[in-house]
Amino acid sequence: MKQILQDLKKGNTVVLDVPCPSVGAGKLLIQSRVSLVSAGTERMLVEFGQAGFIDKARQQPEKVKQVLHKVRTDGVFSTWEAVKSKLDQPLPLGYSNVGVVLEVGAGVEGFEVGDRVVSNGPHAEVVSVPKNLCARIPDSVDDEQAVFTVIGAIGLQGIRLAQPTLGEAFVVIGLGLIGLATVQLLRANGCRVLGMDLDSTKVAIARKFGAETVNLAQGEDPVEAALRFSRGRGVDGVLITASTKSDQPVRQAAAMCRKRGRIVLVGVTGLNLERNEFYKKELSFQVSCSYGPGRYDPAYELHGQDYPVGYVRWTEQRNFEAVLDMLAAGTIDYHSLVSHRFPIGRAHEAYQLLTTDEPYLGIVLEYDRDGEVIRKPEVFLQPAKSESILKSPGNPVVSFIGAGNYASRFLIPAFKQSGVQLDTIVTSGGVSGVLHGKKHGFRLASTDPAAVIGSNSCNTVVIATRHDSHARYVCEALAAGKHVFVEKPLALSHEEIDAIEKILQGRRSAGAETVLMVGFNRRFAPHVRKMKALLDGVDEPKCLVMTVNAGAIPKEHWTQDRAVGGGRIVGEACHFIDLLRYLVGSCIKRFSASRVGAVPGIDIVNDKATITLEFEDGSMGTVHYFANGHAGFPKERLEVFCAGRVLQLDNFRCLRAIGWPGFRGMRTWRQDKGQAACVQAFVTAIRKGEPGPIPIEELLEISRTVIDVDARLCQEGC
Repeated sequence: MKQILQDLKKGNTVVLDVPCPSVGAGKLLIQSRVSLVSAGTERMLVEFGQAGFIDKARQQPEKVKQVLHKVRTDGVFSTWEAVKSKLDQPLPLGYSNVGVVLEVGAGVEGFEVGDRVVSNGPHAEVVSVPKNLCARIPDSVDDEQAVFTVIGAIGLQGIRLAQPTLGEAFVVIGLGLIGLATVQLLRANGCRVLGMDLDSTKVAIARKFGAETVNLAQGEDPVEAALRFSRGRGVDGVLITASTKSDQPVRQAAAMCRKRGRIVLVGVTGLNLERNEFYKKELSFQVSCSYGPGRYDPAYELHGQDYPVGYVRWTEQRNFEAVLDMLAAGTIDYHSLVSHRFPIGRAHEAYQLLTTDEPYLGIVLEYDRDGEVIRKPEVFLQPAKSESILKSPGNPVVSFIGAGNYASRFLIPAFKQSGVQLDTIVTSGGVSGVLHGKKHGFRLASTDPAAVIGSNSCNTVVIATRHDSHARYVCEALAAGKHVFVEKPLALSHEEIDAIEKILQGRRSAGAETVLMVGFNRRFAPHVRKMKALLDGVDEPKCLVMTVNAGAIPKEHWTQDRAVGGGRIVGEACHFIDLLRYLVGSCIKRFSASRVGAVPGIDIVNDKATITLEFEDGSMGTVHYFANGHAGFPKERLEVFCAGRVLQLDNFRCLRAIGWPGFRGMRTWRQDKGQAACVQAFVTAIRKGEPGPIPIEELLEISRTVIDVDARLCQEGC
């Protein structure tokens, strides 16, 4: 199927053939009929993509600060690679879609196959959208009217925040799509409306909708016009739907308001406010967030948890429904907002309009309605190769399930560098699979994991999905006779580990040896290998201190969700428990763990903890995993004390040795956490028919310890 993407690196808008997405639980699979180009938001993305590197940096000063911090901790090369990787990820465009439901996901009620729906799905022939971001379209509302629903909901949410009453006087600054939709909604609410813009065509449309207007291009003073419009009293409220870096619209809005007037920013402007004007008039100012309550709340948008109507009357979805109801009643009419129509195959022409002087307003993209949609879950990227390579068990043919940031930056390049044959890449949406698949030479991109696990075209599977699916895919792949490399963690529960161990034992009993590897890459880092060689020559207990300055991430992030990501202790601190276990070379005998305690009024997330490990050889190791430090401090520091000597490793770049005869340390320009060496060790084991680089018993021991540590920390926090 076709989907539109914006290349942030080169600035091109492309139509790409990608696999059809899967429906997923809590979602609808929708065949698109029309979608609307958001002239404001999408034009900004296009212009950002076309800007030079310096201009991109100027537009994102906070990102520049993050880059500078990363340079200090990780080095120039690692930072540059991270920046390039970010720019190499094109963005799907679009968020106003009308289509027909093809499939209803598990747990979805109120929708049926064949329903016409509006959604915030992107510009693509088939989209998969969470149920709370969809709404059924009344029969009397045609597709071209309905496609403005999301735009209308943005304006409607701004109006709800402004709380207009019948007969009040309101100004709308900026008469783009959202502004013109807002004019109609205010008029439907019984308000007198004054619309302002620099474009005479848009001003004329606003006048047609019943608004009084000011053409700013003719030099008329907007504040004086607003005072006349309000009969000298000042307007009751202003909705700013313009997009500009200037803070003039906000200042003008304050000047034209009456005492205790309301200003709501729906668009994007500068916010260098004049306190005196707001102070004297006791003005209220609020920024409106998109379509309404629920926006950016994962529980609402992704997990389908609706807000009770008795407490939150108007959510995103209910705002969609309100706009559709008004369209059905004829209270508002968006037909006159359509200026251009393009078939999806000519989408590049639509986006060229955004950067030219040709006038445009509502640009509608049209999809094939007559032909039956071909729901292919795969797209061939390379010509098919001979399967004779599979006849030799020593030739790894590798498929990926998952291609997120870590997999695309480190794992895929590492496997390619190891010389394996890359076969299939599976991603949930299909886009990243096609992009990374073409870049690295995969044969096939798919959205169906069964295409990998049940296929005879590969003998090795790399699992790089969200953590809650790791154990399931590991079990399925091992049972299918595949070698498995799974990005940490191996599992989220003892039951999952037991299931994996049972399958491994069954395969061993049957004489079928398969390699299972967890991506504990730090033990393969060159600095760590040097430390291991030195420590193996010391026959006495060791004391190790691992300090991890992990940095804060929002509690809403999926890795913080114990059901999905396992939490940061299971999801990331496992690296450091493995690292200490490797350096000591002895089994973990017992552990203790404590976390930052609860404080009244402060929500403490379980990502600030100290874990102490005792080993059977008498060694002791401590992991300080902290998410509340400064980015200027090393992210990962490892210190080892033994035999009157000390080793100190900072960020896998600088190793200092104190008291070690003949060795003072090693420093590298590029940070190396061992990702490539980890992959190479796994591939070599397959080629030589040897056991995995990390013994299975050790992998299971570490995984069980991590789960126990996390359980102890959670009990402590209760």
